[in-house]
Amino acid sequence: MKYQSQKVAQAYFICAMALFAIQVLGGLLAGWVYVSPNFLSELLPFNIIRMLHTNALIVWLLLGFFGAAYFLIPEESEREIYSVKLAYLQLAILMIGTLGAVGSYLVGIHGGREFLEQPLWVKFGILVAALIFLFNVSMTVLAGNKTAITNVLLMGLWLLSLLWIFAFINPENLSLDKMYWWFVVHLWVEATWELVMAAILAFLLLKLTGVDREVVEKWLYVIVATALFSGILGTGHHFYWIGLPGYWQWVGSIFSTFEVIPFFLMMSFAFVMVWKGRKNHPNKAALLWSLGSSTVAFFGAGVWGFLHTLHGVNFYSHGTQITAAHGHLSFYGAYVALNLAIFTYAMPMLRGRSPYNQILNMASFWLMTGGMAFMTFVLTFAGTIQTHMQRVIGDYYMDVQDSLSIFYLMRFGAGAAVVIGALLFIYALLVVRKDEVIAPGPSHKASTVAGE
Repeated sequence: MKYQSQKVAQAYFICAMALFAIQVLGGLLAGWVYVSPNFLSELLPFNIIRMLHTNALIVWLLLGFFGAAYFLIPEESEREIYSVKLAYLQLAILMIGTLGAVGSYLVGIHGGREFLEQPLWVKFGILVAALIFLFNVSMTVLAGNKTAITNVLLMGLWLLSLLWIFAFINPENLSLDKMYWWFVVHLWVEATWELVMAAILAFLLLKLTGVDREVVEKWLYVIVATALFSGILGTGHHFYWIGLPGYWQWVGSIFSTFEVIPFFLMMSFAFVMVWKGRKNHPNKAALLWSLGSSTVAFFGAGVWGFLHTLHGVNFYSHGTQITAAHGHLSFYGAYVALNLAIFTYAMPMLRGRSPYNQILNMASFWLMTGGMAFMTFVLTFAGTIQTHMQRVIGDYYMDVQDSLSIFYLMRFGAGAAVVIGALLFIYALLVVRKDEVIAPGPSHKASTVAGE
């Protein structure tokens, strides 16, 4: 670690991992409700469990992005963060808002819009926190060195923060409501977040492989261009059946097909950088997570997204378990694994020790990735059967759900593997053995031992 202000990232990462644990446990609980529908139905209804699961996911991923920015921007800009106090204030606002939202959900107060259920005061708090963050990191970059990584990261973070404004727009017309809703949800996860992913992945591969910065930057700009080109008009695949004009069926189908390209490029980029790399970095676990993130993102967001994005297929498959299969694998690969990669790389340096517990860390990768892959296959089979029985034959919804019970039981088992892997990851990253703490002194700098 080269700059003292990078320490603020540690607080973000720890808060993110706490919410990560809550998110996966909430997902496991929701998975059991599919197996036993009346479980906790009076005490904690399924819709509330689902809100906690999805909202915890969004918040901890954002905390990871913010922490990653506070960690990498000082190194890229070659200066300390503009204001550490503002960074901690931002974190406090986000955590208070998160606790407030959870409390509201538990007593039945929510907005009712999926992913955007937060009470109005929480939405404003998130906006204030985002503005504080943008001011803080922008002032840092403007006063320091500017690189392709910081340019792309800032572009992604500015755009995702500005798009949050659409969360406040809730028209009475249902078609308009869903259109503005997708301006947040789609343009976050299939456009602006991809920019953040590309920037963090580029930083990790630059540090872990030792390739020339010029090579990384060329790849980065190509990935960004394809992500924005495909992602913006690719929003059309959500407009097929919500009452918007029919031309969106063709615009959405064509540009959604192109959305596979940036994820294929990111996967290729990661493996080419490792192949060209000259550095034998000691943090093998961080490299595994980086390669795993880009690979699983390609299959989850790219391949599984394409499987049901053409409007002729989507007419039958939308809203089925095929959507759930795509959503779980794509979020895990593109953003969960990426955050866990930057946590694995940065935390040893932030806490002053060499990379440690790497076997456990890598075991957690295979547990989570294997569990998520099995869950994806199970949900894909379930969705295919559901599509045929419900949308083609016309069987009743609940009769179809009863026919899928064996798949839901297997999905619960896969979810249990993911939860065990997540808890193992947190243990491997936070629990220190005595012989792994770096002794203080001029000849034992954390950044040196950590391979920086």
